[in-house]
Amino acid sequence: MTFREYINQIEKEGKLRKVDMAVSKKLEISGILKEIEPTPILFNNVKESDFRVAGNVFCTKDAIATYFGINPAEIIPLLSKAIKNHSEPEVISKAPCQEIIESNIDLDKIPILYHCERDGGNYISSAIVVTRDPDYGQNLDFHRAMQFSKNKFSVRVVKGRHFDKFLEKNGELDVAFCIGNTPNILIAGATSVEIGLNELHIANALEQIKVVKANSVDLLIPADAEFVLEGRIYLEDKHSEGPFVDLTETYDTIREEPIFEVKRITHRKDAIWQALLPGALEHKILMGMPREPTIFNKVNEQGVKCLDVNISPGGSSWLHAIVQIDKKSEEDGRKAIEGTLAGHTSCKHVFIVDKDINIYNPLSVEWAMATRFQGDSRMIIKDKEPGSSLDPSAEPGTKMTTKIGFDLTKPLVVKGKSFEIAEFPKVDINKYF
Repeated sequence: MTFREYINQIEKEGKLRKVDMAVSKKLEISGILKEIEPTPILFNNVKESDFRVAGNVFCTKDAIATYFGINPAEIIPLLSKAIKNHSEPEVISKAPCQEIIESNIDLDKIPILYHCERDGGNYISSAIVVTRDPDYGQNLDFHRAMQFSKNKFSVRVVKGRHFDKFLEKNGELDVAFCIGNTPNILIAGATSVEIGLNELHIANALEQIKVVKANSVDLLIPADAEFVLEGRIYLEDKHSEGPFVDLTETYDTIREEPIFEVKRITHRKDAIWQALLPGALEHKILMGMPREPTIFNKVNEQGVKCLDVNISPGGSSWLHAIVQIDKKSEEDGRKAIEGTLAGHTSCKHVFIVDKDINIYNPLSVEWAMATRFQGDSRMIIKDKEPGSSLDPSAEPGTKMTTKIGFDLTKPLVVKGKSFEIAEFPKVDINKYF
């Protein structure tokens, strides 16, 4: 399924809202998206552009699970299988993403959103970025990009990522920013895998895709993307980037970042720009969810039966993980904490719960903490380890942070009051009303 096919599908199902009145890409569209999330919206009349804008499209696990035709509990096994059994997509010579080819670059004609009042400029936040290294091959990743002229962006390049390693090694790289993608491609781009594995192969294992050679650079790109911005990024040629709203809903700092010069734009006829609100639900779900399979696998490697993982929105879908286990040993809680921190090194607080706790209900998790947790015996403190650069409370410049694991599981041998959740009788309520 393509991005626009999915838009058409949810419209037929009555899940899409449309705005036909004229709206601005500066502050107005983002405000509407935030006010109405997680409801998907299609903006048909953008003041500054001839193109339409769609946003809030994949804000929840339910939406992503529905796209794949599964239930949310099956997402982690699906992602794990795709990473393990990745496969090469079909290469075609003529693609929808290249129906229109533009060499005269004017980024102002595209509805690149200005999201919040203090932003440094118009930002691309939904792009899957494709690049290539001569030794390692292609890489797929998310990178935000701030427009500062009609043909240039400054791109936030996070240190240590594969993209950063490629750029440091080569000095400059051909890149393609692909906008208007489905969850298989979006999730693959957010997944952390060994260097040298082309994430488009993971996307193809999730759902078969087609790829095409980019118009002006030697890269294979998703054939059904809505927009592709092709060009060159330069390590030593820099421009200020920021402020911008981070995953934590706080403003990131201003940095000098590499410049991306756009040399070619290709897009579909009547292309739809895919908006992704920074720090909002869709950003959180696409950022955090791909880390859940790595946690799941690492916990199981510790000899603990992991049932499910939720990198929760309340923890910015990055800093908190709630892990459900089938406890068999009193050591399982501690082992699960260790496995979680190994599976997602940016995680700051870990909550281990039993199989009777709903990890998607914050009240259920808080109840487990209130009734099953004792800080002197069930809390593990990791003093000053590298955490996440997204955490505003981490040590500036080093991202050193204190990590804590909370074992909220009940003891296997009960010596006092029961830890079981009381169940009320099940009735067919329709009989009574």
